[in-house]
Amino acid sequence: MFTPELLTFGETMALMMPVSGKGLEYSSELYSLFGGAESNVAIGVARLGHRAGWFGRLGKDPLGRMILKRIRGEGVDVSHAELDAQAATGLMMREVIMGKTSVYYYRKNSAASLTRPEHLDESYIAQAKMIHITGITPALSESCKEAAFEAIRLARKNGVKISFDPNLRLKLWSIEQARPVLLEMAKEADVFLPGLDELKLLYQTEDWETIVAKLRELRAVSIVKGGDNETYIVDKDSITAVPYFKVEHVVDTVGAGDGFCAGFLVGLLKGYSYPEAVRIGNLVGSMVIQTEGDWEGIPSWEQVEAVLLDVKHIER
Repeated sequence: MFTPELLTFGETMALMMPVSGKGLEYSSELYSLFGGAESNVAIGVARLGHRAGWFGRLGKDPLGRMILKRIRGEGVDVSHAELDAQAATGLMMREVIMGKTSVYYYRKNSAASLTRPEHLDESYIAQAKMIHITGITPALSESCKEAAFEAIRLARKNGVKISFDPNLRLKLWSIEQARPVLLEMAKEADVFLPGLDELKLLYQTEDWETIVAKLRELRAVSIVKGGDNETYIVDKDSITAVPYFKVEHVVDTVGAGDGFCAGFLVGLLKGYSYPEAVRIGNLVGSMVIQTEGDWEGIPSWEQVEAVLLDVKHIER
């Protein structure tokens, strides 16, 4: 076991997708994959050359064992993940019809939804440089919400930096339920990673200047994803826009945000400035959407450098 630089925790689910371009209702064959925002980020950080750990709860069932092996196989520390014999691994199913993605969740009473604050190991959290938390975890159950805030408390107590991506999921809870919880979590973060559409819902305004004023009330540096052609860095004194990387052919947009987070957080771990780290995040996100799957398209650091340095690919 190694000491992770970055930790994250939350629910990772089995993922089923049609083999063909048909909808789920008419497909007789499905891919068996897995995904979860937090483990996606951990895998991305590991692929990009830094030490990452993911902890969470899975069912002690074939899907849970498959997920645990695959995450471990990507070089992520899973020494504090648990297999629960009393509950099942969560499941999501996804289809793309006429270019529109639909996700269906089967995660009520899953092993992850039963996570409680006492499942957290303070000593494990304390030795990390940073913990990445998302707003998905508190949406799963009251005990998960308590665990998310306990992780924040333990990180703050031990001087561990907190990265927070709200990852608003309106299939899990309403905006009225989510708003006070996510805004409270944002207040505790050192880095806040919202999408622009999420901010409009959380702050109940379409006005950019009002949103910026709200962000400047936070202690965090805010990295706002989802601008027309750029990502914005909002701090107390300035707004910096970092352009996207152009993509010729988009295959699957799911996982772009997690890829961005992984690239950005690795940039911070490398000691880059915020604009430099955001540029890495933008690049990784652009590479992820050129491959099907939640995390499969996350590149290695060598691949990132090849793009940055314009290294020509030798096919044969």
